[in-house]
Amino acid sequence: MEYLDFELPIKELEEQLDKCLVIGQESDVDVTNTCKQINKKLIETKKTIYKNLTAWQRVQLSRHPNRPYTLDHINALFGETYLELHGDRGFKDDKAMIGGLGKIGGQSFMIIGQQKGYNTKTRQYRNFGMANPEGYRKALRLMKMAEKFGIPVVTLIDTPGAYPGLEAEERGQGEAIARNIFEMVRLQVPIITIIVGEGASGGALGIGVGDRVYMLENTWYSVISPESCSSILWKSWEYKEQAAEALKLTSADMKKQKLIDDIIPEPLGGAHYDRATTFKTVEQYILKAYDELKDLSTADLIAQRMDKYTKMGEFKE
Repeated sequence: MEYLDFELPIKELEEQLDKCLVIGQESDVDVTNTCKQINKKLIETKKTIYKNLTAWQRVQLSRHPNRPYTLDHINALFGETYLELHGDRGFKDDKAMIGGLGKIGGQSFMIIGQQKGYNTKTRQYRNFGMANPEGYRKALRLMKMAEKFGIPVVTLIDTPGAYPGLEAEERGQGEAIARNIFEMVRLQVPIITIIVGEGASGGALGIGVGDRVYMLENTWYSVISPESCSSILWKSWEYKEQAAEALKLTSADMKKQKLIDDIIPEPLGGAHYDRATTFKTVEQYILKAYDELKDLSTADLIAQRMDKYTKMGEFKE
């Protein structure tokens, strides 16, 4: 387990607990009460730390190297029923954007999401979860396929943003994202969107227009990352913590602003501390959302979706 800076008190207590257990196993000394006291203090410390997280600390948790990525969710939710589909039928297959068909119980879903890497090699292979235009065009192709066969769509968002390179711009990055947003608004099947990690800028919006939009508790969703905001406003990354607070990017902020529908709770310490519970909770939210949407007519589904997003903007004359 890797620890973030603010988790170091937890690391120390867990190491003490491990040593206490080893002493109990390798000697005749009864350390039961000592271990209980350490464990009690560990639980209290965890509750204190995770109950009072700052916006920047939640950003750090969303990027935790042990946090489950999109493929982890897919493999846990859909198992052997998952069939990955490739390519945009125009340029190539984007490894940062994955998608395919799968079943939860007896219900089929088209699952689409951004995938990051676990080490240097896979991060390069997945382009750090930053999709090119062909990735968004692949996502749209899969959505249109789902629409054709009446299959609901689930999107999992985890990206630091769409790829900003010259080649991406040459192939129409902005147009690809705008086209996805336009088409998703009027897609004739239910769309369930979940932010499972980072939800940055248009890269997230390109697959983020949903009838139900949920955020895992320790994720963020914003027009820009705290570091980029800091570099623009203060000409330095040193003010990223202040930027994170000002951006109101946490799940609680998004719920308060009515930009998402609900927050998916995570186990104490984050999704990586208890992956099985996290996956089960995500599955419950997907099925709950589908039950709420499955009986709506196409006209009502699209009308409610449009109404949902038109209400998000406010202005004064």
